[in-house]
Amino acid sequence: MKSLSPFTSLCAVLAMAFATTAAAGKADPHKTLAYIDRAWGTLTRSMDDCSALADSKLGTRAVLYLPADLPKPAKIDAISRHCHVDVRVLPQVIDRLGDFSPTQLPQQGLLYLPHPYVVPGGFFNEMYGWDSYFIVLGLVADHREALARGMVDNALFEVAHYGAVLNANRTYYLTRSQPPFLSSMIRAVLDDPASFRDKADARAWLRKAYPLAVRDYSTWTRKQHRAGATGLARYYDYGGAAPVLEMKNSSYLRGVIDWLLAHPSQDRGYLVKASQHPDAAEMALLKTTSCDVQGSTSVAGGRKPGATDVQASTVCAGAWSKGYRLSADYYLGDRAMRESGFDTTFRMGPFGGSTHHYAPVDLNSLLYRYETDLHDFAVQLGLTADAQRWAAAAAARHAAIDKYLWRPERGLYMDYDFVAGKPSDYLFVSTYYPLWAGAASKAQAAALRGHLGLFEKMGGLQTSDRASGAQWDAPFGWAPTNWLAVAGLDAYGYHGDARRIAREFTATIDRSLAADGTIREKYNMASGNADVTIRAGYKANVIGFGWTNGVYLKMQQLLHEPHHVH
Repeated sequence: MKSLSPFTSLCAVLAMAFATTAAAGKADPHKTLAYIDRAWGTLTRSMDDCSALADSKLGTRAVLYLPADLPKPAKIDAISRHCHVDVRVLPQVIDRLGDFSPTQLPQQGLLYLPHPYVVPGGFFNEMYGWDSYFIVLGLVADHREALARGMVDNALFEVAHYGAVLNANRTYYLTRSQPPFLSSMIRAVLDDPASFRDKADARAWLRKAYPLAVRDYSTWTRKQHRAGATGLARYYDYGGAAPVLEMKNSSYLRGVIDWLLAHPSQDRGYLVKASQHPDAAEMALLKTTSCDVQGSTSVAGGRKPGATDVQASTVCAGAWSKGYRLSADYYLGDRAMRESGFDTTFRMGPFGGSTHHYAPVDLNSLLYRYETDLHDFAVQLGLTADAQRWAAAAAARHAAIDKYLWRPERGLYMDYDFVAGKPSDYLFVSTYYPLWAGAASKAQAAALRGHLGLFEKMGGLQTSDRASGAQWDAPFGWAPTNWLAVAGLDAYGYHGDARRIAREFTATIDRSLAADGTIREKYNMASGNADVTIRAGYKANVIGFGWTNGVYLKMQQLLHEPHHVH
């Protein structure tokens, strides 16, 4: 196929390639591409788009929050009137995650971003941290450069005004990030000449982006994010031992308790014997052993409890079943699991309740890639001392990855429980992240390639080899993990394997769309369709879907325009 014209979308070019494919009712890539082409517009939000304010996760009246250190945007009053939204200013400047607790707000709301952005879809109606990387890849591939660059600028805006790239731009996410892809987002835009007027424009943009990327990276090297003395990082949420604020009610938590009671051998100390209606003495004890059932009645400075406090304590109080509550350590793990993006999997304990005890393969691979990216950016900007510092940081992390995460006897990278001081035996598709990050040796890459059969099914790569009933376990597969494995295999020269898996996964999307006219967030790899039944945790299979759309385009580009991929 000929090279893409800068004026022709990837969807349009690939549609021509598939013009002779299946008839109506059959799996047809042409129809998938047409769906994606329309979906970019359907999934795009901006501050003057009133639909961006809606948050079905909470269902409360819309509030839009501005950063404390941002001059009032020109159109904000018009937006307030047009969308009937209450516009407020955050009560303090936020330099780092954890500097500000969203429990201090009387009501949760949307955080202002200056540029349009693509949301995942469904009740995910905001700009998400790691979703955005895969969406940006798709936008760049489809020659929607302005939207892609705007999303990266939004991520940089979050770092500048909210302390880091957030889980998403809602106030209740001000305590956690998501898997760190910011440097890769920057690189995706930088590597596309159509994103800039000229090289000088690109260099000027990088000069502004670089210090913000450094600031975002520093989130992961703070004490709270360190995985003990391993030199590696862990996931961690600064919201403390409490249910997350976006949780409407306690049903999910009661489900966790009931599951643990039905599987007592799987309980890692998550269950705490407690009353349903504790007296004052037990309430005081539960603040340290579980969560704050009563809620705060005042804090330093004399603040009265607001709706957020009441809602949080109500969820905590309702998280009781058959004489038990969940431990404070479980709540820390649950929050860390949500920062990991893998919510929910049993990979780090049932329902991810021990996520903060592990140095994960995925996070440390991403940080290795972050460090090598920052080294390259520093070189481009002529910052020699910085470049040397990033090279040293990457080398140190590489050594720690090999020491703690590589299992030579298994030929796989596996997570490390630094609290217990032993590696995990849970097989997870993140074992292929080091290929994408460039952290594997040729011998390690060959070993990983030899174990594809542990994960590869007719529909692509399943997430793990264990059918826990959770959505990030077998037999389910997702666009981001399939893409990172495919791109990693391709980068190490395993082009046949990369293309085979790309064909399997894109065919799954095609079949599913032919069946019900939608693209979903996850698929069943064993059956190669969207037949997804979740028994543990979140049960929806959301329609949209931002990162699936982006990965589909990248995989088709790999299959039809391989010289554009790397």
